[in-house]
Amino acid sequence: MQKLILDTNVVISSLIQKNFPYLILEYCFDGKAIICLSNPILQEYFEVVRRPKFARFPDFLSNAEFLLTRLQEYSEFYDPSDKIDLIADEPDNRLLELARQSKANFIVTGNTNDFKMSSFETTKIVSPREFWTEHKK
Repeated sequence: MQKLILDTNVVISSLIQKNFPYLILEYCFDGKAIICLSNPILQEYFEVVRRPKFARFPDFLSNAEFLLTRLQEYSEFYDPSDKIDLIADEPDNRLLELARQSKANFIVTGNTNDFKMSSFETTKIVSPREFWTEHKK
């Protein structure tokens, strides 16, 4: 079964509209792929969903908290020990650390500014659209 790491922007996007990130989360919740998580990434999810700019979306915070609870139930948790410093936006390095530890197949991200590489070790780095149209099994 494929193992995915979801960047924070993918989780946020899934809460705003029924787009590729939304479809990917449903795909995982249907048991078709495994979401890999670490506590630092989960903490970032919780911090970002509480940002005031998202309050303009109806029921955003309550939907976000429900989704994050669900993610905790459905995900495989890892505790990466290797520190990586390859990406200028320092928190994005947590995704690479998780990729190394979990041996995930994909990091799914909409962040093309910081993730300029197409892979990290054995993990492919893809957009939500690319994962959905080219890589899901």
